[in-house]
Amino acid sequence: MGAPKRPRWSSLQYWPRKRASYILPSANWKVVKGTGLLGFVVYKAAMASAIVKDETPMSMTKGKKMVVPVTILEAPNTKIYSVRFYHLGQVIKDVVVSNDKDLKRVLRVSKESKNIDNETPKVFDDVRLITYTLAKQTGIKKAPDLIEIAIGANSAQEKLAIAKSFIGKEITLKDFVGKVELFDTRGLTKGKGLVGAIKRHGLTLKAHKSEKGVRRPGSLGPWHPARVTFRTPMAGQLGMFTRINYNNKLVTVGNIQEKDINKGTGFKHYGKIKTSYIVLQGSVQGPVKRQIILTPSFRPTKIQAKKKFEFQELIVL
Repeated sequence: MGAPKRPRWSSLQYWPRKRASYILPSANWKVVKGTGLLGFVVYKAAMASAIVKDETPMSMTKGKKMVVPVTILEAPNTKIYSVRFYHLGQVIKDVVVSNDKDLKRVLRVSKESKNIDNETPKVFDDVRLITYTLAKQTGIKKAPDLIEIAIGANSAQEKLAIAKSFIGKEITLKDFVGKVELFDTRGLTKGKGLVGAIKRHGLTLKAHKSEKGVRRPGSLGPWHPARVTFRTPMAGQLGMFTRINYNNKLVTVGNIQEKDINKGTGFKHYGKIKTSYIVLQGSVQGPVKRQIILTPSFRPTKIQAKKKFEFQELIVL
């Protein structure tokens, strides 16, 4: 009988396993494709079940109603704080176009905003926006969240034209969603603090009569090198990690003024949604009230792309 084989414990794909430095993660905008704004900040409200009518071609349940797990995300409007110009991958100018008083909660705001036409550099090859959420529209917080958002267009001049069209205006969820059906969600997972190697790395429990502990690795490594390497599964931080969920299918999107999806007493630990919302199939990382960055899927799968759901009803326990 040959020696049993199995994959190594845990994964070295994410290392070091420590808490993220920022609540809102940065995105690699070079891989995200689309037209217009390529990102939008939302807040996780709750998970629920949705009754949908399956309209997927060639599906075994085509034309039938089915129940799917969904995540409800609140999406307050956003505004532009500054327009950032790039050349050869470097920031060459940052033009502040807003002096909103709400920004004083998180940074120093200049008393006067600048005219984008007078401040535009002669040479640039990319334009991005520093946006902030109007979190006061929700019922969970007041301080806005700032993030850099890329713009999708064929040329830098087209990107600048799109940026100018949004200056001084509130950007709504519908301005971002458009015809996008699949989304990637970027955010931090739920923090669990210091945990042991069994829960953190998925080790198998040793025999109950093991001499030096059951819930620990059998060996910490060889004599030489005379140290514990980073490959050894050890106890440590679990959660509060930056992760991406790929290809979340859009179920429905709307505004609370048009269709109220709130429970009578509001969602647990969140309250009532007061602005726009988006409902995605499946789960989204993090606890409720967590900031999540929505981006169009940059590597869609066929099985997710071909799904077509007609939203019927939301079931919230």
